[in-house]
Amino acid sequence: MSRVLALDVGEKRVGVAVTDPVGLTAQPLTVLARRPHGRFLESVAALGRECEAELVVLGLPRRTDGRLGPEAQRVLALAYELRSKLGLKVAVWEEWMTTAEAERLLKSDGLNARQRREVVDKTAATLILESYLGGQAAQAQGRPS
Repeated sequence: MSRVLALDVGEKRVGVAVTDPVGLTAQPLTVLARRPHGRFLESVAALGRECEAELVVLGLPRRTDGRLGPEAQRVLALAYELRSKLGLKVAVWEEWMTTAEAERLLKSDGLNARQRREVVDKTAATLILESYLGGQAAQAQGRPS
C-alpha cells in the first residue's frame, strides 16, 4: 500500500494527516489555511507530492440526522476540484463528529484550550484516516467496514 493523505475540511482551516510509508498507521501532519483558495489548493498538491501520496481522503461530515448539509456539499465540491484541477485520486469517507472526538481526546491528554486549538484539526484528520484505514483493512478481509 502507498501513502494516503487525509483532510478534515473546515471553513477556515484544514487538518492534514498522512500514513506511514507503508500505509498502515496515521499521523497528524499539519494544518492548512483554507483561504486564499488558490494557495490552499497549491498546498494540498505540494503535500501530496512531498509525501508521495497516491490518494487523498476527505472526511465527509453528516448531520446528526444522517443528512448531508452544506459542510458536506463543500467537501464534495472540493473533492471534485482536487480531481479535476489537480488530477489527484480522491476518496470521501464518512466521518461522524471527529472534531468533537479530537477535542475530547486532547482534553483528556491534559492540553489546555490554546494547545488544543493548535492541533485539533490535524488530530481530527488523523481520526478520519484511522477510520479509513480500518475500513480498508476490514474490506480486504471480507468483513463489512
